[in-house]
Amino acid sequence: QVQLVESGGGLVQAGGSLRLSCACSTRTFSSYAMGWFRQAPGKEREFVASISWGGGSTYTADSVQGRFTIYRDNAKNTVYLQMNSLKPEDTAVYYCAARYGSRWSRSPGEYDYWGQGTQVTVSS
Repeated sequence: QVQLVESGGGLVQAGGSLRLSCACSTRTFSSYAMGWFRQAPGKEREFVASISWGGGSTYTADSVQGRFTIYRDNAKNTVYLQMNSLKPEDTAVYYCAARYGSRWSRSPGEYDYWGQGTQVTVSS
């Protein structure tokens, strides 16, 4: 069983930055592609970014392109989401997810494990 624990969420003013972290319990972390998703109240879960198992390939949603960056440190079993130039519409619970295999994916249904989420609130 793979456990994912997100951290780094909080309250920030518009234009500010946060870095989310997701620590993974498995020793085979490098066998998993990783993704970040978010869900705002009353909305469906939305893809944010994904990264391949080696970190060489990433994909970022158009809504956060140029502001958010996903990266990973396989030695630390951790994936990160650096969020800059935050906007009020970025307010949501952010989830990390693990998908066994090399390739990133934007589909929530293709992920095998999920964290509990961390709240990000951006004030105007």
